[in-house]
Amino acid sequence: MPSQVINKFKDLDAYAKTLEDFRIKTAVGGFITVIGAIIMGCLIMSEIFTYMQPNVSEELFVDTSRGHKLRINFDIIVPRISCDYFVLDAMDSSGEQHLQIEHNIQKRRLSLDGVPIEEPKKTEILSSSTVKQNTSEERNKITCGSCYGAALNESQCCNTCEDVKEAYRLRRWALPDLSTIEQCKNDESLEKSNLALKEGCQIFGYMEVNRVGGSFHLAPGKSYTSNHVHVHDVQPFSSSVFNTTHIIKHLSFGTDIKSGNTAPLDGVVGLAKEGAVMFQYYLKIVPTMYVNLDKTVLYTNQFSVTRHIKAVSNINMESGMPGAFFNYELSPLMIKYTEKER
Repeated sequence: MPSQVINKFKDLDAYAKTLEDFRIKTAVGGFITVIGAIIMGCLIMSEIFTYMQPNVSEELFVDTSRGHKLRINFDIIVPRISCDYFVLDAMDSSGEQHLQIEHNIQKRRLSLDGVPIEEPKKTEILSSSTVKQNTSEERNKITCGSCYGAALNESQCCNTCEDVKEAYRLRRWALPDLSTIEQCKNDESLEKSNLALKEGCQIFGYMEVNRVGGSFHLAPGKSYTSNHVHVHDVQPFSSSVFNTTHIIKHLSFGTDIKSGNTAPLDGVVGLAKEGAVMFQYYLKIVPTMYVNLDKTVLYTNQFSVTRHIKAVSNINMESGMPGAFFNYELSPLMIKYTEKER
């Protein structure tokens, strides 16, 4: 009885096999069999891997979130300007300015070959007591120092090197050789000036700014505001001697996500082929929210970039100044990525 049932099933076989005596096995056929098995195995594993990964859906809506600060992460190398002559400034459309930022930012001195000279460090800020003590000691040494012709009136005294620099800055005169100024002979600024073009600098870290459009820039010279105009004082040098070639190792706004365009400038090199070059980067930032499978929410930003290079022949307020300038604008729309199980 069982054999009759099996024979009935044999009659239903649509893929009848030939007898073993009529089969021919070749090396080519074995090779094709192995290759086919490997391909099928890879396809199966690929499908399993894809199935295990969460499905990410995208949504676009008007950004109504409030209270979040915009975190800017960066790591930039300037191989031809020393750390003492290179500053980072930021400002936003609300009018808030951050000049010579030092908090959460470190600088590493580099040789002209890119080799680190010392460990990264933050710029030390002297306490008010130390400043007062140094000032009093200098005033004891010099009753009324000369301003070297830059005094606004006869009673003005320049007892320190900074006083002489300030007097020349107010006059908008070029500063003479610091070694010829008595107040600057024992000042650290003389040594810093000698190394200004003999070292490089790596500046990295992060800063948190208001979540509005704004800009930040890396440029040589001490920054200050004069008549509501942002100015960099590069004395005793000319702006054209500074080579603003730079390497952007990393730049992002918030946390990086694998599936997003959060760091498109990584690895970009800005090459200055002549003196006094102004690099401008216009960034369009799109706020992004990423919701993981465990419902944790990650706020970050994607951005696109437009680059512009400008040779600044005549250094003035209107034509611009050498450096790397990053202008960013936030989009009113937000992208939401949500992970879902398949």
